[in-house]
Amino acid sequence: QVQLVESGGGSVQAGGSLRLSCTASGISAMRKYMAWFRQPPGKGLEGVASLVFTGTENPNYADSVKGRFTISRDNDKNSVILQMNGLKPDDTAMYYCAAVPGPLSPFHVLRPDKYRFWGQGTQVTVTS
Repeated sequence: QVQLVESGGGSVQAGGSLRLSCTASGISAMRKYMAWFRQPPGKGLEGVASLVFTGTENPNYADSVKGRFTISRDNDKNSVILQMNGLKPDDTAMYYCAAVPGPLSPFHVLRPDKYRFWGQGTQVTVTS
């Protein structure tokens, strides 16, 4: 049984930072994609950042977070981290971790419909 458990959400003032963590269990595919998605209040799900858990490809980012967010992995802990700096009120959303065994087209790495496994979500609130 695959489980993705997120942690690290919270409330922060604009300009602040938060670090989200997602630990995966039950998914042992060597080439798996892990990503962060978010759902702002009243809006749909949108891709934030993704990476290949094994491999040398560069991570992918939504244009809205480039230069502010960094996705990384901890192979030993089977975890993916999202470091969020320079947070803005528009970043307020429920953030979800997702995973899928590869392969995955580079054109699809931020498409939520391509991911099979999802965490329960963690709330991020940025106040002005």
